[in-house]
Amino acid sequence: MTMTIQKEVANLEQMTVAELRRKYTEVYKEPTRSHNREHLVMRIAWRLQAEQEGGISERAKRRAAKIANEADLRTNAPQSTKKEIAGVTVKGTLPVKHDSRIPMPGTIITRKYKGRILHVHVRHEGFEFENKLYRSLTALATEITGSHWNGYNFFKLKKKEKK
Repeated sequence: MTMTIQKEVANLEQMTVAELRRKYTEVYKEPTRSHNREHLVMRIAWRLQAEQEGGISERAKRRAAKIANEADLRTNAPQSTKKEIAGVTVKGTLPVKHDSRIPMPGTIITRKYKGRILHVHVRHEGFEFENKLYRSLTALATEITGSHWNGYNFFKLKKKEKK
């Protein structure tokens, strides 16, 4: 590996995930869906080295193609194991998974914090505060306080006792 490649790889370690994603697009000529920092560093470093030193040998490519040809590849989706019965209707209630600490959608959570009274509207999609939607109470509590907080603790929402 040449010194320029070593320097480029060392620079990758200092980049943010956003910068690595841009670098990936530059090097591979296509965007990535990955947000995993280590994965991006390894992939970009490999590509830089491969471009410099020639990549995978022809012998290795032939061997990989041979292995792929010999593999038992599935070409059709597996058959469904469910037996469908025409005209049968089942009545009943479906269990809804709901964290007992979170009030039902439509509820307004009120909390006094540093002399302010905070009103948070519980929605199906998340939590609305000052016309902004948050995915979690933790994200909202962190936004309000400026430091990481457990959302349930911040809003004093405790798990209900089972009877």
